[in-house]
Amino acid sequence: MAAASEPELIPVVAADGSRFELLGVQPAGGWRQLLYWVPAMGIPARHYLPLAGALAAHGVAVVVHEWRGIGSSNRRAGRDGNWGYRELLQEDLPAGMAAVHERWPQATCWLGGHSLGGQLGSLYASLHPAEFAGLLLVASGAPYWRRFRHGWLIGVAYALAPLLAGLLGYLPGRRIGFGGNEARGVIADWARTGRTGRYAAVGMTQDFERQLASLQLPSLALRLRDDWLAPQASLDWLLGKLGSAERSMDVITPQELGGPADHFGWMKTPVPIATHIARWLAAQDAAVTTPADTFA
Repeated sequence: MAAASEPELIPVVAADGSRFELLGVQPAGGWRQLLYWVPAMGIPARHYLPLAGALAAHGVAVVVHEWRGIGSSNRRAGRDGNWGYRELLQEDLPAGMAAVHERWPQATCWLGGHSLGGQLGSLYASLHPAEFAGLLLVASGAPYWRRFRHGWLIGVAYALAPLLAGLLGYLPGRRIGFGGNEARGVIADWARTGRTGRYAAVGMTQDFERQLASLQLPSLALRLRDDWLAPQASLDWLLGKLGSAERSMDVITPQELGGPADHFGWMKTPVPIATHIARWLAAQDAAVTTPADTFA
């Protein structure tokens, strides 16, 4: 195993003026594989540094995205600060990926994400499949209410959350214990998928259901055994939208983690998750065209 370098701050400016910093962690030795990681709703990039360090110890470089409105972002959700999936998919993620391609033009890039990050990562990959060698999902799944136990209660939340966000100008996630302070446009797009089971974004004309079905990237999905926010049926609904490329799925148990195997608990002990990801990437490496160069 290789040691990890100190985290690198990579400044990014999107076309609409949104500013944020990516967090990059490289293996101390040479490397070829780079995982671009998209956080869960409301989780700042810095909270994934332990995962990034664990992956770097396996020789995988990691760049962690920063959500608009969170952490290093210069935007904050409010009555005068609003955005939706369109801005995330057409402004921020492209700007982040452009910075990565400029910094490491020959790296083999994989796209991964946690929870909503896995969903938005899947949507972005469906729009730009040639940018990535494969897709990784951790504690992720579609939010469709019919795929949850006691789903009618979740369905009620999908009706109330946009109303609350519209009333206050944003969703006060930090106060209600769900996500961060979220833009009302993000909540509207997310809740629509929760109600209908289909992905769409206000201001975007793409048919995401068709885009996802045409996505032919290998994927790894890691489900946490006791994760009620992303149960098996939710994950199956998301994976069922993807194309026919190779899929791998593993269930992570508390015994393997040495702690809670739930939606966020794994972040405290990410080494087993990193090990699963690194093994899968190593297995995929032979099937993916990679450059001879390595990076230091």
